[in-house]
Formats: sequence, structure tokens, C-alpha cells
Amino acid sequence: MLPDRPLSAIRRLVLVTGATGYVGARLVGRLLGQGYRVRVLVRDLRRLHSRPWLNRVEVCEGDALKPETLPQALRDVHTAYYLIHSMAHGEGFVERDISAARHFGEAARAARLSRIIYLGGLGDPGSDLSDHLRSRHLTGDMLRESGIPVTEFRAAVIVGSGSLSFEMIRYLTERMPVLFCAKWGFTRVQPISMRNVLQYLVAALWTPASIGQIIEIGGAEVLTYLEMMLGYAEERGLFRQRLTLPFLPVWFCANVVNLLTPVPREMAYALIESLHNEVVVRDPRALTIFPDIRPYDYRTAVSRALMRLDQGDVESAWSDALFSTLGDQRPVMLTTQEGMIIEQRQRVVEAPAEDVFHVFSSLGGRQGWLYLNWAWIARGVIDRVLGGVGVIRGRRFADHVRVGDALDFWRVEDVAEGRMMRLRAEMKVPGSAWLQFDAQPLGGRRTRLRQVAYFAPKGLLGLLYWYTLYPVHALLFSGLVRRIAERAEALARGSRYSRAAG
Repeated sequence: MLPDRPLSAIRRLVLVTGATGYVGARLVGRLLGQGYRVRVLVRDLRRLHSRPWLNRVEVCEGDALKPETLPQALRDVHTAYYLIHSMAHGEGFVERDISAARHFGEAARAARLSRIIYLGGLGDPGSDLSDHLRSRHLTGDMLRESGIPVTEFRAAVIVGSGSLSFEMIRYLTERMPVLFCAKWGFTRVQPISMRNVLQYLVAALWTPASIGQIIEIGGAEVLTYLEMMLGYAEERGLFRQRLTLPFLPVWFCANVVNLLTPVPREMAYALIESLHNEVVVRDPRALTIFPDIRPYDYRTAVSRALMRLDQGDVESAWSDALFSTLGDQRPVMLTTQEGMIIEQRQRVVEAPAEDVFHVFSSLGGRQGWLYLNWAWIARGVIDRVLGGVGVIRGRRFADHVRVGDALDFWRVEDVAEGRMMRLRAEMKVPGSAWLQFDAQPLGGRRTRLRQVAYFAPKGLLGLLYWYTLYPVHALLFSGLVRRIAERAEALARGSRYSRAAG
């Protein structure tokens, strides 16, 4: 819960840097929800393609490492959120972070900003900080050198789907039946819920006591990294053993992370190198400055982070993977994001969107699945043997669907008439699965047909299930997209594939 904001504050223009990042993207939505005018600074405008708030903000293309691009972004801005930092290992990244902060601070001073709000990292500055944490502290110092009042929040692991540190914990716990624990597994850490982080960032706008302060924020409890992994396993219903191997080198751990998770080796090295630093709140002033914000305990934070996955809110939670810089141009794309395996296929169809929608919304039941229908039936038989629903349910209507309808071993979860249908699997699988179809008009009588399979594996068994069946899925889904396109084009030409026949 947040305190009421002054009505005069909402007329101020707020700049959010790093708006394509996990924290920045969610912060923009929160600020708009509070009634603020928002401008975003991004390096590549194409990366904003799928953001639901895109039409409600001012957009400025620029780069903090290119100071000539900053004056336009900062013009008429009252407060700026600085959410820019490197996540790398090797030569130069600390210097790049410092240079970016220097350029931004100088431009902010020239633009006469009232304030900068910065999200940095916890860690005792008097200890031997890793390069990553040292860079976060130096960035805050450089912003303060501008003379602009800075509110610097320092946080440890942010618990939320998409947070890099938490995603590493999530993937390793899901995919390793035995948790190999190096020395860093016993380092103390104070994780904080993503929801709490956003509350602090937003409330700082109208909390004068936060101006010019370094504020350490954390959750309600202090844990070790091993306890975080075990707590995550318990929340997911996974049984995990642990094996302590105290002398595992950082490079070895980074390679394991690179192998088992989507986190690149360089990022994994930087993260693991930081894990020897204890990151706990030493100054509890945040509780006094923001008395209305109540930090969550770790298990509650994990539960909230997994809520969208459990509810199947796929479209809002994982749409980024569908609209990456090159993603919507590739005929086939397989990626992993925020614990979700996403397999996308698409093609341009010479037919109106309503005809494409009519074809894919008529799948299943007596019509079948257009391509290798016997394989879909066989999967239903196997599901029935395992105690699942199978394909015996068919579908209620032959030529249209409604939210909540059964469709063979799927359930219709969402429908946008003429454009989209999303199905949630109700067959027995070690995880959660969805299949979504979209018809995007391209002008004239052409449509982009997009088919996306989502799978949230539960533990190692779920991962093995997906990749074991991937060749079968690739064959079925490729053939299905092709047949949907062919039937829609035939329908558009007025062939024997009439709407009545489905």
C-alpha cells in the first residue's frame, strides 16, 4: 500500500531510463497508474514494440554513453529514474557504467533537473566488493557529483520473474535434483520482492525525507543463497537434496549456469563473483521514511513471483519473447524467458484475418487438427490411460469458441474475436502448457499467422519431457501452421472449404 501522492505532483514530467529492462518496464506502468506524465529513454525503439503502455508515454531514443542524445530526453523533466547498468564480466564494464553516469549527471545538471532516483546494489562499501557491486556504488557516487539531489536505493536479490539473480536461482533449482552448493551458498542475503521495490521507487516521488539519501531496502528476512534455493523448491513442490562442494571455482560455476539456464556465461560470472559479498540491510531507515510499505518475507515474494505462471497469464507475462528485435520476423523461434519455454511459428497468409481466425478457431472436435490428426488422437489416448481427460470431450460448437469451452484436451482460456485464441492444456504434463494462435492484419487481404506454444516445466522431469518430444512438436506444429494457412487461403478464394463445413 502506498500513501496518497500530492495532486500537484502528477503534472510533473518523469523520465524513466532503462525502460526496456525488467524493473523499468514495470515501473512505467506503475507511474502511469498513479497519474504521472512519463517519458522513456531507450537505445532501440523497436524493443518497445509490445509494451502495453507505449501509446501513453513520450518516447525518446538515446544512449547515456552518447551524451549528445541526452539533452532532448531531459528537456522539461522534473525527476529522472536512472536504471542503467552493465551486467557483465571483463575489462571495461565498470568504466562504461561510470562514464554513462557522468554523462547523465552532466546533462541532468544542464537541464536543471530537480532530482534523480537511482536503483543500486547492497553491500558494505568498506568490504572487498565484487566489480559488479563496486560499479553499482560508483554509479551512485558519479550521479551525486552532478550536484542534483539523488535518492539511491540499494537492494540485493530482487524476487520477481525476470530478475536476473532470481531467474538464476529459479532455473538451477528447477533443473538440478541435487543442489551442488559452493562456498557462496552460505553467504547471507536479504532478498526483496519486486512489488516492494516498485513501491519504494514510486513513493520516493512524493516523500521529501528520501531526497538526497542512500536508502537500503530488503525483505522481511535474511537468508543464505542455499536457503533461497530450498525455499523456492518447497514453494514449487520440488524435493531437492544438497551437496556441499566448498571449493568450486567461479569459472566452473559460471559454465554450469550457462549450461543449465538462459543466463549467458559472462553475466553468470559477474553474478557468482558477487555472491561472496554479504548483502543485507545495515541501515533500517527505509522502514521509518516509508512507514506504509511493509516488506514481504521470502516465501510470500516467491509465491507472488510465480502467481502469473500459476494463473496462466501468458500474454501479459511473457509477450516480450514474441516481439524481440528480430523475433517477429523469424518463421520459427525457440527461446526461454522467465522460466517459460516459448516456441513460435509464423507465416504470411494471403487471406483476411477473419478467415484465418475462423480456421484456427474451428480446430479440434469432429474437424480434427488438420495435420496428422491421428497423432493428436494418440496423445489423447495416452492421456486417458494416465487418468487425464483425453479427446473424448470434443468441442461444444463446430464453428466458434467461447472462453471456458472444452476443446479436446484443451480449455479455451482467452478469445479476441477475429484475432486471437489461447488454449490451456488440461492433459497430464509435468508442468503447464498453452497453445496460442494470432491473426495480425497486414493490409489488403494479407495476414500474419502466429502460432505460439508455451510450456512452464516443473522440475527436471518437465524439462526432459519438453525436449524429448520437441522433434514431434516441431513436426506437428509446422504442419499445423501450414494447413491453417492453406485452408484460410482456400476459404478466401471461395473454395469448397466453406464456413459451414468449418
